[in-house]
Amino acid sequence: MAFASKSPWVIHYDASSCNGCDIEVLATLCPGFDGERFGVINTGNPKHADIFLVTGSVNERNISVIKEIYDQMLEPKVVVACGICACSGGIFHDCYNVIGGVDKAIPVDVYAPGCAVRPEAIIDAIVEGVAVLDQKSKALKEQKKGAK
Repeated sequence: MAFASKSPWVIHYDASSCNGCDIEVLATLCPGFDGERFGVINTGNPKHADIFLVTGSVNERNISVIKEIYDQMLEPKVVVACGICACSGGIFHDCYNVIGGVDKAIPVDVYAPGCAVRPEAIIDAIVEGVAVLDQKSKALKEQKKGAK
């Protein structure tokens, strides 16, 4: 099991955002906000990630990529929608190619709204995501015990 609540690994995907939220995700992991103090490590490999941070809205071109990254992650896993576009489609919700927020493609566990989402909100969402990971990990262990 890849999950460790003391050092959650995150993978970040920009699903057609304006890049405002992407910059804030990067700022979260830099020394100014120091998301690493919570043990957060950014990875590019879905198989190593515990938390999936998604910025931007879902459209026809990226929905399959979002699903593929999600499917490659090991259980337990948490999805965090970062920014109003990832939460609901944001200012682009009426565009012809926008399907909506990330929850239109995969289940979302934590929402971090904002335009652009603040690093403090991302840190809060990751900490909340770690609590969800703990719950999912315990449920997975109980499920495995019940199967024996």
